[in-house]
Amino acid sequence: MRLRLGRPDIDRYADRFDVPPAAGDLSVTFLGVSTLLITDGETSLMTDGFFSRPSLPKVALRPLTPDDARIDASLNRAGVDRLAAVLPVHSHFDHAMDSAVVAERTGAKLVGGSSTMNIGRGHGLPASRLDQVAPDEDRTYGDFTVTLIESHHCPPDRFPGPIDAPLPTPARASAYRCGEAWSTLVRHASGPSMLVQGSAGFVPGALDGREAEVVYLGVGQLGIQSADYLRSFWEETVRAVGARRVVLIHWDDFFRPLDRPLRALPYAGDDLDVTMRVLGALADADGVALHLPTVWRREDPWA
Repeated sequence: MRLRLGRPDIDRYADRFDVPPAAGDLSVTFLGVSTLLITDGETSLMTDGFFSRPSLPKVALRPLTPDDARIDASLNRAGVDRLAAVLPVHSHFDHAMDSAVVAERTGAKLVGGSSTMNIGRGHGLPASRLDQVAPDEDRTYGDFTVTLIESHHCPPDRFPGPIDAPLPTPARASAYRCGEAWSTLVRHASGPSMLVQGSAGFVPGALDGREAEVVYLGVGQLGIQSADYLRSFWEETVRAVGARRVVLIHWDDFFRPLDRPLRALPYAGDDLDVTMRVLGALADADGVALHLPTVWRREDPWA
């Protein structure tokens, strides 16, 4: 951690919170960190499903347990009662801790690698609700096709390695090891496509030959990387898939509950101002629209 105090003021970027609102059934709703509700009105998917958002003192000092009240309140507010799949982008607590609970509540399958499966087993999800996938395998849910592509976590990964046994709760944050990190490609039968890059890491060349009109780009810890890293990250994600619109995610302080206004992560762990400056210049140079999402709002990033 760095010693700089304070945090970026997201009001500086008020004009970026302009993803078009959804007019039809196909929509994406940002629910904090890398949690996205993706639906066409018939079939719904969710990345991560992280709603507990325990405070920093709790994360540092105590074993963690999913907060059922916060999970239920968030699902109710988002209008979610049924999901086809819950897809954690990797298995750190701020992505996957609630994933098995959300899958249980909504009848969804928990989809991912072996580490995510062990979170599901630790919660007691039956084998029929666990879907372990290998990189580049397609899964079809209604009119959606989902492909998980091998990726990396943004450096530093404070809890690297796999979760190699069922993980019951309560459990320390350090027990939620990263496991498999994914670039999640979602395509709809009607044409629209999107990439969810939940962490600001990448595997060089992994997305070559893939296409996505929209990228939901995770930028947690990106602002403390070198300018060269930021440019490489943009090249290996946004440019690699030919996206024309980018929506930034994983910039909000996930130690703060969702019923309070979102704020940026503190300078001690990230610098959203650097991220906005560098990515803004890259987006302008490439003619790519760069946005921030509005929490709880159904949006149409393809409009």
